[in-house]
Amino acid sequence: MSEILVVSGHTDLENSFANKIILGELKKHLPEAKFDILSELYKNYTIDVKAEQEKLVKADVIVLVYPFFWYGVPSLLQKWLEDVLVHGFSHGSKGDKLHGKKLVLSFTSGAPEELYKKEALQRYEIEEFLPPLKALANMCGMEFAGYVYSGGLS
Repeated sequence: MSEILVVSGHTDLENSFANKIILGELKKHLPEAKFDILSELYKNYTIDVKAEQEKLVKADVIVLVYPFFWYGVPSLLQKWLEDVLVHGFSHGSKGDKLHGKKLVLSFTSGAPEELYKKEALQRYEIEEFLPPLKALANMCGMEFAGYVYSGGLS
């Protein structure tokens, strides 16, 4: 059985509506999964890099759960990515610790999906905002295994 690590990147999960529900459902349906709630662990944004890297090494599937803030990931998740996925660990000539793992995204937005169309308010399809995370998976030797987008949630 695959070892699943769910990383919650919401900066204020306590006051979240959608992300709290999604995490609750994941816990219910994936009781064996490990949950890494960044807002509880790192209120001051000082990431325990070694601990986080150890969690990633043990995982086969990494699920990032986050609200879609300003067309990307929230600041806490961005800081986590920058601090934890470093040269020599996740990429580079000796950085093979994430090779072969699967990356899945689950993200929410207050704007409904119909606003993410070329002719609508956002001017771009939701898929067009994903290349940075797809490139991250590629750089780290991971398989981008897809995403779940839940829009119109506030």
